[in-house]
Formats: sequence, C-alpha cells, structure tokens
Amino acid sequence: MPTAREALLNAALAALGGLPWSAVRMVDVASAAGVSRQTLYNEFGSKEGLARALVRREADAYLQGVDRLLARPLPPARNLAAVAGWTVAEAAARPLLRALLTGCWNERLPTPRPARAGTRASAVPAQRRADAGVPSPADLLGLARDRAASALGPGDDETLRSCEVVLRLALSYVVAPRPPVSPAEGQWAEPESWSPTTPTITSVIETIFRVDTMSPRKTIP
Repeated sequence: MPTAREALLNAALAALGGLPWSAVRMVDVASAAGVSRQTLYNEFGSKEGLARALVRREADAYLQGVDRLLARPLPPARNLAAVAGWTVAEAAARPLLRALLTGCWNERLPTPRPARAGTRASAVPAQRRADAGVPSPADLLGLARDRAASALGPGDDETLRSCEVVLRLALSYVVAPRPPVSPAEGQWAEPESWSPTTPTITSVIETIFRVDTMSPRKTIP
C-alpha cells in the first residue's frame, strides 16, 4: 500500500492527465489520495513544493529504469540499446519525463521553481531533497551516462563519450520524433530501429563503441 506521500504524488500526476497544472487544486489532490489537506501541506509545504516533489520523483524513476536495464545479464551493447529505446518510449508516454530530458516545459506542466531563499527547510527528508532542485537536462543526461559507463566497464573517456553519444542519439529522437505513419493515424510511430531488441539499434551502438575517433576533444558539446 502506498504511503500518504506516494498517494498524493500519484493523485497529482493523475490530475495532470486532464487538467493543466494551474487548474489542479490541492484540496482535490488530497481528496483523491484519501488524506486531509493538512497532510498534503505537511508533506509538501505548498503547491510549488508538490510540483518539485512530482518532478523529482520523475527524474528518480528515470534513473532507476536506466539502472534496471543496465543490470541485465546481456551484452553491454544490448543493454545500452535497451536504455536508448526505453528512453524514447518513456519520454513519448510521460510528459514530465520528456520535459526533464529536453528542458521544454509548457503551461500544462508543473515547472519546478527552486524553493524561495529564506524558506524554512521541510521537516520531511524527501521534501528537502526535492526542494534542493531537480536535475537539468544536461545533469540528467550526465547521470545516465555515468551509470551506463560504470555498468559497461572502466569509466574512461572513450566509454563515457560512447555512452553519451548513444544517449544523445536517443534524445534527438525525443526532440524530433518520426512523423505519423499516415495522416489518419494522428499519432507518432516508434520506428522499428528504436525497439530495444532489434539488431538495427544494437548494430549502431556496437559501431559507436568500435569507432576510434581522432578528435582531441574530451567532451561532447
């Protein structure tokens, strides 16, 4: 059974499915979670605190998914391919994750503003962490890259660059997805090459690992 905090976060996320964040009311979130409004304020402090916690949870869930896929007992290229394909699919289905990965927030989403200077720290440890801020797109990409490099072997510069290339390749598809298969469909179709188990993406990633670049640059812009 979820804790009151998780129930409130779930209720807030569900409310976003039909309303812009500006129209989501704290009293309705508390009611949907089956707790009092005071419990909601005790956990998050304010609606802005709830927004920060919601976005923080989304970032954590993404990194946990990356860890889960990298831990599978499969060849490194296949695991990294799974991370790339999963990133594209999850970003398409989860607007908050898509905004975190791209930095493109809109009026329907709870844009995470930092806690105001001088605000008293929350008594809830999880909320203090959320109030400290959420990762930027570059930070989130870097965290995923470092996890991938650590799981795939020595975290040397070449491994880090290879992992970052793969993740940036995935993000390029998040930013500019394939057009609908037909106008009648009206939805974005995921190309077969992005399926985590297809040989196409695995081949691309294996090629990235084989490339011996002569560039003196140590980071990818």
